[in-house]
This record gives sequence, structure tokens and C-alpha cells, in this order.
Amino acid sequence: GCGAKVGASTLSRVLKRMKAQQQQQQQQPSAAGAAVAAAAVDVELLQQVQLGVDDAALLPAPPPGHLLVSTIDFFRAFWPDAYLLGRIAANHALGDCYAMGATPSSALALAVVPYGPGRFQEAELGDMLEGALQVLSAAGCELVGGHSSEGPELSAGFAITGHVKPADVLTKSGLQPGQALILTKALGTGCIMAAAMRGQAKGRWISSCLEAMAVSSAGAARILRQHGCSAATDVTGFGLLGHAVEMGRASQVKLELSLPAVPALPGAAECISAGMLSSLHPTNTKAAAAVVDNHQQLQGQALHPLLFDPQTAGGLLAGVDAGAADACVEALRQAGYADACVVGTVLERLQSKGDAGEEPHVPLVTILLGQLQLPSAEAQGGRP
Repeated sequence: GCGAKVGASTLSRVLKRMKAQQQQQQQQPSAAGAAVAAAAVDVELLQQVQLGVDDAALLPAPPPGHLLVSTIDFFRAFWPDAYLLGRIAANHALGDCYAMGATPSSALALAVVPYGPGRFQEAELGDMLEGALQVLSAAGCELVGGHSSEGPELSAGFAITGHVKPADVLTKSGLQPGQALILTKALGTGCIMAAAMRGQAKGRWISSCLEAMAVSSAGAARILRQHGCSAATDVTGFGLLGHAVEMGRASQVKLELSLPAVPALPGAAECISAGMLSSLHPTNTKAAAAVVDNHQQLQGQALHPLLFDPQTAGGLLAGVDAGAADACVEALRQAGYADACVVGTVLERLQSKGDAGEEPHVPLVTILLGQLQLPSAEAQGGRP
């Protein structure tokens, strides 16, 4: 129960540190400040409600005609750095909002800090929230409260609220036959971190992986929208294939994914070849077996497990008209999403509406087989 909460004095010192950081960042123009100013609310009343003092947050109404979007993500630490965990957890939670075409506006933090002396808990919680606050502030998303407790290991999550115009909503059900499927980030965070936890990953692999997880999908979502994206999702725990199946099922279409086209993070192939896979990997593999029509042939591909690899703060998977796909990928790469590429195609619609909904074992995906285009030795060696 509430006996597991972090002590009041520890929490008070952390909140004092966060308020100082927020005050510095609030002096800079942001999307959150613009939203407050545009809303017909009593701004003075909102300012009276303080982070960590009042029982709940007061939020301004969304812009007229906008819908509210709400999402939450939470996970255990996978690397012994609370600051990095805060950045990546915030980035991961924001991904759902961007995948829906929405603008994030506020966040509630969920934190578990390990049992220990108050000064240790203060440092861990403070570092985690500092990292998160940097990411949230850059996104124009205000941290308005949260809940902290003690537990066996460091964990972090965020409940994000955003808003979107009805005409701009992106869902998984908007794929159209003939569209290209674009992926904005390389895969491999699951297997690389699994290897790191066993002491089997090289430092440059881990560094590249952590860097990839810290990259925001805000810019990617904007570029995809500019090129006519009609459906999107963020690739996270269920892996590329699992999330693609969700889109195909929701859109009532069949898909073709190209294994050779799938981008891999440096070290991902080596980790897979060594059998260093995430604990969620077997579940993802089992779930996908029934919906891949050439599953038996796929098993013969040495690096096919990359399709099932669970991602943390993964990229966006989106449907874009084939004629706009090349320009979209080029724009993504110019914006810093160096691994963005076309990984598949939307095929024909299913014959009846019940095919994918009522019959979950109907094959929805065909995998084009072949060798993955792996990062060159030069590219891997050039990373810190």
C-alpha cells in the first residue's frame, strides 16, 4: 500500500530540484506554453497548482475542436543509469502519441526506486526525472505530477496526454493497398540489451543502441504526415512483425515485408547469431508463426529473429503512397533518421471483414527472404 511510497523529505528535495529545472526551461518558448495561452482558462489559477504540492494537476482544455489522446508506458531499468532511463522512458511513452498524429501536452511520472538510504533514492529519482524532464520539455510536454514508490529495482514510466485534430488522427486501420511501409529506425535494441545484461555486448554496440533509443520520433511523425501517411504505429515490444500484423489486421489488408530491407543496429546480427535474445522473443515468435504464410521458409534465414525483436523507444512504421515513398525516406534521412527505409508493401484487401478479426490465424504477412544489409565494419567502428 502507501507504506511503499518514497519518504516525504526525499521526495521534497527531488521536487525542489525539478521545479528549478522547470523554471529555467519555462523561460524558453515552448509548445506547452503556447497551448496554455491559447486556451480560454484562468492562467493564474493554473499557476497556483504546484508540482508536488496539490493533490492533482489542473490542465488547460485542448484547442477548440481537438480530441484528447491518452497513453501510458512503464518498464524496468535495462541499463544502470537513471538519467538515461528517464530520457528513454519519456521518449518511449511519447512515441504512442506521435504514432497517433497527436501533440503531447502533459505527463505524469511513475517511478520505482530501489530500497536503500534516502540519499541514494534521492539521487536515483532526481537523475531519472531530470533526464525525463529534458525530453518532455523539448517536446512541449509539461511534467505535472506523478507517483513514486520503493521496490526491488529501478523502474520508470509516463502517462502522456496530448491532443489532435480529428482530421489528423493516425490509426493502425488506415493502410491502403499499394502503399509502401516505411520504418524510421533500425532494429535490434532487444537483442543488444539482452547481450549487454550477460556481459556479451561490445561497448560500441551498446552506445549505438542507447543513442537510437534516445532519438525522438516527433520529427519523423511530422515528415510522414507531410508525405501523406494514412496509418502508423510505433514499433515496440511486439517487434516489427508483431506490430505490422496489428496494422494489417486493423486495416483488413495483407502485407509483404522484405527481410533484406530491414535495417539493423550495429551488433544486432552478432547478438542474434550468438543466441542473445530478449526474454519476450519466444512469445513474439510464437504469436507470429500463425500469421506468416511462409513461416517454414523463414526459419531457414539465420537473422530472421530480428523481425521478432522487441524494441524500446523504437521507430514508427507507417503507410505512405508508393509514389511518395522515396521522397519521404529521403526527407527522413535528411532530418537525421539515417536508417529510415521502405521495408514492405501493402497488398490486397482481405476477402471478408471477419478474415483477420474473427480468425486470428489467417496468414496476413509474406516475408521476402534474403540476406540483411548489415552496417559496414567502418560504420560500426566509427561509433563511440
